[in-house]
Amino acid sequence: MFSKTTSQIKVTVIPEYDAKNSFPSDNRFVFRYNITIENLGEEPVQLLKRQWLIYDVGFGFTEVNGDGVIGLTPEIQPGEQFKYFSNVMIRSGVGSMSGVYYCTNLSTKEKMEIQIPKFNLVAEVLSN
Repeated sequence: MFSKTTSQIKVTVIPEYDAKNSFPSDNRFVFRYNITIENLGEEPVQLLKRQWLIYDVGFGFTEVNGDGVIGLTPEIQPGEQFKYFSNVMIRSGVGSMSGVYYCTNLSTKEKMEIQIPKFNLVAEVLSN
């Protein structure tokens, strides 16, 4: 588990290797990552955009940008959480991800950059 708190918004990531959908002989290693975004503050926030930096050992960096997460731009009230999962495919079986959520404080209209903690992607098949 990897966690980071920025501006009273806590982001927790639990990555896991998806052996069922991975094909190591084809350089296809799939990982699922479960994310919890928790509002520890006293103001509601809305997640508007995301930016990911995906590192694949031997293949370098890829940047991914987009609106919201999983097609949503969730509003997270004080004391509440928003949970989702997604997937990523890398070719080497070893890498990492980190990123930023771009949010707005719905009370003050202040723009916020919420850090997503860096987390490792290591295919279990390679660690034996």
